[in-house]
Amino acid sequence: MEQILRPIYQERASQSNTLGVILMEKREEQSNVTDTFDTVLLIIVKEADQPVYTKHYLYEGNKVALHTVTEKLLRKWLLIGSNKKVVDWIFFGRVLFDRNEFLHKLKIELQEFPFSGRKIKTGIQFSKLIRRYLEGKEYFDKGSYLDAYNHVVDSLHHLGRLSIIDSGLYPEVTVWAQVKKIEPAIYKLYEELVMSSEPIEKRLELLFLASEFLIHSRTHDGAQHILEVMQTKESWTIQELHDHHELVNYSVDLEVFVEYLVGKGYILIDPVVAKSEMIFHRHYKVNKESIEFE
Repeated sequence: MEQILRPIYQERASQSNTLGVILMEKREEQSNVTDTFDTVLLIIVKEADQPVYTKHYLYEGNKVALHTVTEKLLRKWLLIGSNKKVVDWIFFGRVLFDRNEFLHKLKIELQEFPFSGRKIKTGIQFSKLIRRYLEGKEYFDKGSYLDAYNHVVDSLHHLGRLSIIDSGLYPEVTVWAQVKKIEPAIYKLYEELVMSSEPIEKRLELLFLASEFLIHSRTHDGAQHILEVMQTKESWTIQELHDHHELVNYSVDLEVFVEYLVGKGYILIDPVVAKSEMIFHRHYKVNKESIEFE
Protein backbone atom coordinates (compact mmCIF):
# COMPACT_ATOMS: atom_id res chain seq x y z
CA MET A 1 0.00 0.00 0.00
CA GLU A 2 2.90 2.35 0.71
CA GLN A 3 4.02 2.13 -2.91
CA ILE A 4 0.51 2.97 -4.14
CA LEU A 5 0.24 5.99 -1.82
CA ARG A 6 3.75 7.25 -2.50
CA PRO A 7 2.72 9.87 -5.14
CA ILE A 8 0.14 11.27 -2.70
CA TYR A 9 2.42 11.79 0.27
CA GLN A 10 5.60 12.59 -1.66
CA GLU A 11 3.94 15.64 -3.18
CA ARG A 12 3.25 16.95 0.32
CA ALA A 13 6.63 15.89 1.73
CA SER A 14 8.33 18.09 -0.84
CA GLN A 15 6.64 21.17 0.65
CA SER A 16 8.66 23.06 3.27
CA ASN A 17 5.53 23.44 5.42
CA THR A 18 5.31 19.66 5.97
CA LEU A 19 6.86 18.37 9.20
CA GLY A 20 6.12 14.66 8.99
CA VAL A 21 4.10 11.88 7.39
CA ILE A 22 2.88 8.75 9.20
CA LEU A 23 1.20 5.68 7.70
CA MET A 24 -1.06 3.62 9.96
CA GLU A 25 -2.56 0.34 8.75
CA LYS A 26 -5.61 -1.33 10.24
CA ARG A 27 -5.00 -4.04 12.82
CA GLU A 28 -7.65 -6.74 12.74
CA GLU A 29 -8.16 -6.67 16.48
CA GLN A 30 -8.36 -2.86 16.59
CA SER A 31 -10.05 -1.49 13.48
CA ASN A 32 -11.32 1.46 15.54
CA VAL A 33 -7.78 2.84 15.69
CA THR A 34 -8.09 3.71 11.98
CA ASP A 35 -11.85 4.45 12.09
CA THR A 36 -12.37 1.15 10.17
CA PHE A 37 -10.22 2.42 7.25
CA ASP A 38 -7.61 0.05 5.87
CA THR A 39 -4.94 2.75 5.89
CA VAL A 40 -4.55 6.21 7.41
CA LEU A 41 -2.04 8.79 6.26
CA LEU A 42 -1.36 11.50 8.84
CA ILE A 43 0.42 14.57 7.48
CA ILE A 44 1.57 17.15 10.01
CA VAL A 45 2.19 20.70 8.80
CA LYS A 46 3.43 23.89 10.45
CA GLU A 47 0.48 26.00 9.36
CA ALA A 48 -2.68 25.73 7.26
CA ASP A 49 -5.85 27.66 6.55
CA GLN A 50 -7.79 24.76 8.05
CA PRO A 51 -6.42 23.11 11.23
CA VAL A 52 -7.48 19.71 9.92
CA TYR A 53 -8.26 18.71 6.34
CA THR A 54 -9.38 15.20 5.37
CA LYS A 55 -9.59 13.29 2.08
CA HIS A 56 -10.79 9.73 1.41
CA TYR A 57 -9.43 7.45 -1.31
CA LEU A 58 -10.36 4.05 -2.69
CA TYR A 59 -7.91 1.52 -4.18
CA GLU A 60 -8.94 -2.00 -5.20
CA GLY A 61 -11.55 -2.14 -2.46
CA ASN A 62 -9.25 -0.66 0.19
CA LYS A 63 -10.32 2.49 2.03
CA VAL A 64 -7.70 5.15 2.69
CA ALA A 65 -8.09 8.28 4.84
CA LEU A 66 -5.65 11.19 4.59
CA HIS A 67 -5.61 13.72 7.42
CA THR A 68 -3.58 16.92 7.16
CA VAL A 69 -3.21 18.46 10.64
CA THR A 70 -1.39 21.52 11.93
CA GLU A 71 1.24 21.08 14.64
CA LYS A 72 -0.78 23.37 16.93
CA LEU A 73 -3.92 21.24 16.69
CA LEU A 74 -1.94 18.01 17.05
CA ARG A 75 -0.37 19.25 20.28
CA LYS A 76 -3.78 20.33 21.56
CA TRP A 77 -5.14 16.81 20.90
CA LEU A 78 -2.20 15.34 22.78
CA LEU A 79 -2.66 17.76 25.67
CA ILE A 80 -6.39 17.40 26.31
CA GLY A 81 -6.80 13.84 25.04
CA SER A 82 -9.60 14.67 22.62
CA ASN A 83 -8.26 12.46 19.79
CA LYS A 84 -6.78 9.37 21.44
CA LYS A 85 -6.13 7.54 18.16
CA VAL A 86 -3.37 10.02 17.35
CA VAL A 87 -1.23 8.65 20.21
CA ASP A 88 -1.39 5.18 18.61
CA TRP A 89 -0.57 6.60 15.18
CA ILE A 90 2.52 8.39 16.50
CA PHE A 91 3.77 5.42 18.54
CA PHE A 92 2.90 2.56 16.20
CA GLY A 93 2.57 4.10 12.75
CA ARG A 94 5.27 3.86 10.08
CA VAL A 95 7.17 7.12 9.57
CA LEU A 96 7.38 7.89 5.85
CA PHE A 97 8.83 11.38 6.14
CA ASP A 98 10.37 13.23 9.08
CA ARG A 99 11.70 16.75 8.57
CA ASN A 100 14.53 17.59 10.97
CA GLU A 101 13.51 14.60 13.12
CA PHE A 102 10.26 16.31 14.16
CA LEU A 103 8.41 13.01 14.68
CA HIS A 104 11.39 11.34 16.33
CA LYS A 105 11.63 14.18 18.87
CA LEU A 106 7.86 14.18 19.39
CA LYS A 107 7.86 10.46 20.15
CA ILE A 108 10.67 10.90 22.69
CA GLU A 109 8.73 13.78 24.22
CA LEU A 110 5.65 11.56 24.59
CA GLN A 111 7.69 8.72 26.05
CA GLU A 112 9.40 10.95 28.58
CA PHE A 113 6.18 12.90 29.22
CA PRO A 114 7.61 15.97 31.03
CA PHE A 115 6.20 16.70 34.48
CA SER A 116 4.80 20.09 33.39
CA GLY A 117 2.77 18.37 30.68
CA ARG A 118 1.54 15.77 33.16
CA LYS A 119 0.29 18.48 35.50
CA ILE A 120 -1.81 20.09 32.78
CA LYS A 121 -3.22 16.77 31.56
CA THR A 122 -3.93 15.74 35.16
CA GLY A 123 -5.82 18.96 35.79
CA ILE A 124 -7.89 18.65 32.63
CA GLN A 125 -8.78 15.00 33.27
CA PHE A 126 -9.57 15.74 36.91
CA SER A 127 -11.92 18.58 35.96
CA LYS A 128 -13.76 16.24 33.57
CA LEU A 129 -13.92 13.61 36.32
CA ILE A 130 -15.47 16.10 38.76
CA ARG A 131 -18.18 17.14 36.29
CA ARG A 132 -19.15 13.57 35.39
CA TYR A 133 -19.10 12.45 39.03
CA LEU A 134 -21.27 15.35 40.26
CA GLU A 135 -23.75 15.00 37.41
CA GLY A 136 -23.93 11.24 37.95
CA LYS A 137 -24.53 11.72 41.69
CA GLU A 138 -27.35 14.15 40.95
CA TYR A 139 -29.03 11.65 38.61
CA PHE A 140 -28.58 8.92 41.22
CA ASP A 141 -30.21 11.04 43.94
CA LYS A 142 -33.17 11.62 41.60
CA GLY A 143 -33.50 7.88 40.95
CA SER A 144 -32.45 8.17 37.28
CA TYR A 145 -30.16 5.17 37.53
CA LEU A 146 -29.43 4.60 33.83
CA ASP A 147 -28.36 8.22 33.36
CA ALA A 148 -26.29 7.95 36.54
CA TYR A 149 -24.72 4.73 35.20
CA ASN A 150 -23.56 6.47 32.00
CA HIS A 151 -21.93 9.25 34.00
CA VAL A 152 -20.22 6.83 36.38
CA VAL A 153 -18.75 4.88 33.46
CA ASP A 154 -17.36 8.13 32.07
CA SER A 155 -16.00 9.17 35.47
CA LEU A 156 -14.22 5.81 35.80
CA HIS A 157 -12.66 6.36 32.37
CA HIS A 158 -11.27 9.68 33.62
CA LEU A 159 -10.01 8.00 36.80
CA GLY A 160 -8.32 5.37 34.66
CA ARG A 161 -6.66 7.99 32.48
CA LEU A 162 -5.48 9.84 35.59
CA SER A 163 -3.80 6.69 36.88
CA ILE A 164 -2.01 6.27 33.53
CA ILE A 165 -0.90 9.91 33.48
CA ASP A 166 0.32 9.63 37.09
CA SER A 167 2.53 6.73 36.02
CA GLY A 168 4.19 8.94 33.40
CA LEU A 169 2.51 7.40 30.34
CA TYR A 170 0.09 8.68 27.72
CA PRO A 171 -3.42 7.16 27.73
CA GLU A 172 -3.86 5.13 24.54
CA VAL A 173 -7.00 3.91 22.78
CA THR A 174 -6.94 0.66 24.79
CA VAL A 175 -7.04 2.59 28.06
CA TRP A 176 -8.43 -0.25 30.20
CA ALA A 177 -5.64 -2.61 29.16
CA GLN A 178 -3.23 0.02 30.50
CA VAL A 179 -5.25 0.59 33.70
CA LYS A 180 -5.39 -3.15 34.43
CA LYS A 181 -1.57 -3.22 34.59
CA ILE A 182 -1.05 0.13 36.30
CA GLU A 183 -3.89 0.39 38.84
CA PRO A 184 -5.85 -2.87 39.23
CA ALA A 185 -8.09 -1.33 41.93
CA ILE A 186 -9.70 1.07 39.44
CA TYR A 187 -9.98 -1.71 36.87
CA LYS A 188 -11.77 -3.83 39.50
CA LEU A 189 -14.27 -1.03 40.13
CA TYR A 190 -14.97 -0.85 36.40
CA GLU A 191 -15.48 -4.63 36.27
CA GLU A 192 -17.87 -4.52 39.22
CA LEU A 193 -19.91 -1.76 37.61
CA VAL A 194 -20.33 -3.36 34.18
CA MET A 195 -20.29 -7.08 35.05
CA SER A 196 -21.80 -7.44 38.52
CA SER A 197 -25.17 -9.20 38.86
CA GLU A 198 -26.16 -6.81 41.68
CA PRO A 199 -29.09 -4.43 41.01
CA ILE A 200 -27.94 -1.26 39.26
CA GLU A 201 -28.88 0.90 42.26
CA LYS A 202 -26.63 -1.17 44.54
CA ARG A 203 -23.75 -1.12 42.06
CA LEU A 204 -23.96 2.65 41.73
CA GLU A 205 -24.17 3.18 45.46
CA LEU A 206 -20.94 1.22 46.01
CA LEU A 207 -19.21 2.95 43.11
CA PHE A 208 -20.08 6.43 44.37
CA LEU A 209 -18.62 5.59 47.77
CA ALA A 210 -15.41 4.23 46.24
CA SER A 211 -15.14 7.07 43.73
CA GLU A 212 -15.56 9.69 46.45
CA PHE A 213 -12.50 8.31 48.24
CA LEU A 214 -10.45 8.07 45.02
CA ILE A 215 -11.40 11.62 44.00
CA HIS A 216 -10.55 13.00 47.45
CA SER A 217 -7.13 11.31 47.38
CA ARG A 218 -6.37 12.88 43.97
CA THR A 219 -7.67 16.40 44.62
CA HIS A 220 -4.29 17.87 45.59
CA ASP A 221 -2.60 16.63 42.41
CA GLY A 222 -5.65 17.35 40.25
CA ALA A 223 -5.81 20.96 41.45
CA GLN A 224 -2.09 21.68 41.29
CA HIS A 225 -2.02 23.08 37.76
CA ILE A 226 -4.92 25.51 38.07
CA LEU A 227 -3.75 26.68 41.51
CA GLU A 228 -0.21 27.31 40.26
CA VAL A 229 -1.65 29.39 37.42
CA MET A 230 -3.86 31.32 39.87
CA GLN A 231 -0.89 32.07 42.12
CA THR A 232 0.57 34.31 39.41
CA LYS A 233 -1.81 37.08 40.49
CA GLU A 234 -3.79 37.93 43.61
CA SER A 235 -7.36 37.70 42.35
CA TRP A 236 -9.21 36.50 39.24
CA THR A 237 -12.57 37.01 37.61
CA ILE A 238 -14.09 33.89 36.08
CA GLN A 239 -13.62 35.40 32.60
CA GLU A 240 -9.91 35.95 33.27
CA LEU A 241 -9.64 32.28 34.19
CA HIS A 242 -11.48 31.28 31.00
CA ASP A 243 -9.18 33.48 28.90
CA HIS A 244 -5.89 32.23 30.33
CA HIS A 245 -3.93 30.46 27.59
CA GLU A 246 -3.46 27.29 29.68
CA LEU A 247 -6.83 27.20 31.45
CA VAL A 248 -8.72 27.62 28.17
CA ASN A 249 -8.14 23.89 27.67
CA TYR A 250 -10.45 23.13 30.61
CA SER A 251 -13.30 24.46 28.47
CA VAL A 252 -16.84 23.84 29.80
CA ASP A 253 -15.54 21.99 32.88
CA LEU A 254 -13.68 25.01 34.29
CA GLU A 255 -16.50 26.60 36.29
CA VAL A 256 -17.66 23.32 37.86
CA PHE A 257 -14.03 22.62 38.76
CA VAL A 258 -13.56 26.05 40.34
CA GLU A 259 -16.74 25.61 42.40
CA TYR A 260 -15.57 22.19 43.54
CA LEU A 261 -12.25 23.65 44.69
CA VAL A 262 -14.10 26.48 46.47
CA GLY A 263 -16.12 23.83 48.32
CA LYS A 264 -12.91 21.99 49.27
CA GLY A 265 -11.24 25.17 50.55
CA TYR A 266 -8.51 25.35 47.89
CA ILE A 267 -9.96 28.52 46.34
CA LEU A 268 -11.44 31.47 48.26
CA ILE A 269 -14.18 33.88 47.18
CA ASP A 270 -12.92 37.47 46.95
CA PRO A 271 -16.01 39.74 46.84
CA VAL A 272 -15.50 43.08 45.05
CA VAL A 273 -18.12 45.84 45.25
CA ALA A 274 -20.02 46.35 41.99
CA LYS A 275 -21.82 49.53 40.85
CA SER A 276 -24.60 48.77 43.29
CA GLU A 277 -23.41 48.41 46.87
CA MET A 278 -25.92 45.57 47.25
CA ILE A 279 -24.13 43.45 44.64
CA PHE A 280 -20.57 42.15 44.62
CA HIS A 281 -18.41 40.80 41.82
CA ARG A 282 -17.35 37.25 42.64
CA HIS A 283 -13.58 37.06 42.24
CA TYR A 284 -11.40 34.07 43.10
CA LYS A 285 -8.02 33.63 44.79
CA VAL A 286 -5.89 30.76 46.03
CA ASN A 287 -6.20 29.80 49.68
CA LYS A 288 -2.46 29.73 50.36
CA GLU A 289 -2.95 28.26 53.83
CA SER A 290 -4.65 25.13 52.52
CA ILE A 291 -2.06 23.93 49.99
CA GLU A 292 1.59 23.12 49.71
CA PHE A 293 3.20 22.75 46.30
CA GLU A 294 6.11 20.45 45.77
